[in-house]
Amino acid sequence: MKKFSYVSHLECPKCGETYEENKIQQLCQCGSPLLVRYDLEKVKANVSPEEITARPNTLWKYHEVLPVHNEADVISLGEGMTPFEKLPTLGAVYGLNNLYIKDEGVIPTGSFKTRGASVGISKAKELGVKQLAMPTNGNAGAAWALYAAKANIKATIVMPLDAPEITRKEVYISGGDLHLINGLISDAGKVVASLVQNQGVYDASTLKEPYRIEGKKTMGYEIVEQFGWKVPDVILYPTGGGVGIIGIYKAILEMQELGWIEKGKFPRLVAVQAEGCAPIVDAWKKGEKESVFFENSTTCAFGINVPKALGDFLVLEGIYATDGCAIAISEEALLEAQKQVASLEGNFICPEGAATFAAAKTLREQGWIQEDEHVVCLNTGLGLKYPETVEIEGVDTLQPGQQILVNN
Repeated sequence: MKKFSYVSHLECPKCGETYEENKIQQLCQCGSPLLVRYDLEKVKANVSPEEITARPNTLWKYHEVLPVHNEADVISLGEGMTPFEKLPTLGAVYGLNNLYIKDEGVIPTGSFKTRGASVGISKAKELGVKQLAMPTNGNAGAAWALYAAKANIKATIVMPLDAPEITRKEVYISGGDLHLINGLISDAGKVVASLVQNQGVYDASTLKEPYRIEGKKTMGYEIVEQFGWKVPDVILYPTGGGVGIIGIYKAILEMQELGWIEKGKFPRLVAVQAEGCAPIVDAWKKGEKESVFFENSTTCAFGINVPKALGDFLVLEGIYATDGCAIAISEEALLEAQKQVASLEGNFICPEGAATFAAAKTLREQGWIQEDEHVVCLNTGLGLKYPETVEIEGVDTLQPGQQILVNN
């Protein structure tokens, strides 16, 4: 009889220690995040790519390689299978014949954080969690608060005072326990750590529970499925905490083990950061395995303003293993790319997603990406969530009855 999930155990990528997945686990005793492992031989024997393709288009179509045992515990708003579209007009401007967008803005809660929330909250429910806490730059807190509401789990969310206003409202309207801090996400993290230590609340901080990655990895599964069960040449990802890159790399490794894609063929993974917050870029340039805290970080791409990621060593591993790279983008370049994507292709994307397009343009100009390579840019959120990034200039105010003169 087929199982809903073939989850096996949790494993530390640093020291190799294993843990049971049917109990609440946070970090390894050595301080590293834990990764979820599956019995991939049994998955391979019980499901095929063709069968998965025929299923309803939510991320739970990949349930055999997701960590929830009981379908009844799944908390879903219908997330997954976001648009994957070729952008010929913008591609022509960039000199790329095969430029694609994977648009995570078109998903419940308006950002890719929904994926981690759906899987993370579902597993928390299965494990009997009643209250969780997390620091956030906005979108993750919004997503986890909304999914927690559906699961009847209390969510305490701490975010910087200048996080996008809509994300604060999403937490508030969901009934979440919202707290604002006059500082960065790293400052919010210290508040949450104290709460977890003193009151025993479940820590849903990035990578401090093992299951957010599992939701994010479904982006990798979807890209490959939408690409006809093949891997593209390059995937560019806006990188703050870096869970998306970690997850996509994990998905590729799993699909290779399953025999669903060619073994040894990887997309080159590109970590895209802002010049005002580029710890991964600095580490990659030096060939380091971990990053250093990035002082005085600032960027309008608020979701990637993470001065030090807990899983930085996993992000860098994914970049090195796939012959990828890390690149920092200026505020001017990412805002210009945001405008280009909207005006040429009709996608109003978030500034973090815009950074990936600016990076694709630069890497093409440098010859790192070739003209005919298949290039995927991840837009991680809805542009409507960041209205402050768009300034309207030169617009006339008409009086009633006034005529418009059109210049042809």
